[in-house]
Amino acid sequence: MHALTLSRRQVSIWTKALAVLAFAVATAISARVSVILPFSPVPLTLQVLVVILGGFVLGPWGGLLAQGLYLQAVLLGAPITAANLGGPAAFVGPTAGYLLAFPLAAFVAGWLSRRGVRFQALWRVAGGLAAMVVIYAGGAAWLSGYVGGLPQAWALGVVPFASADALKVVIASALLSLHRR
Repeated sequence: MHALTLSRRQVSIWTKALAVLAFAVATAISARVSVILPFSPVPLTLQVLVVILGGFVLGPWGGLLAQGLYLQAVLLGAPITAANLGGPAAFVGPTAGYLLAFPLAAFVAGWLSRRGVRFQALWRVAGGLAAMVVIYAGGAAWLSGYVGGLPQAWALGVVPFASADALKVVIASALLSLHRR
């Protein structure tokens, strides 16, 4: 009988592919942890935490791929958004801008978090905060078409979430710092 052996490089590629898949699945699961706010069309979810953590762990390109894979699953019909939507319908609702910003946000988080060896924790926090800005920019721009303009979108889709999402950045940074020890 022949033994199947994989080179170290092949194992590394498979490990990276599985990590990308794991963060795509984690994004889908984190959409289920959702709190509906009565004054906003945008739910509070754990997705921002997973998107930022994915960028930190997988790096810029891996984070982008994981979120792209998540969006591809949604586009193909998997009802794995916070609104339980799948297919093209998920990309026309009021929260579509947030979803579409996820890949770029993961990229930004991953890119900035790997900038410096010195002050790495600060770079990580900066990367997470920049990722939040990307998500909010995409989300508020899209939401503005549903709520009557950018000031209203800011009030309904950014302000109520800023402190919770900042806490998610701190949690993601702390989790990675704990893992590195």
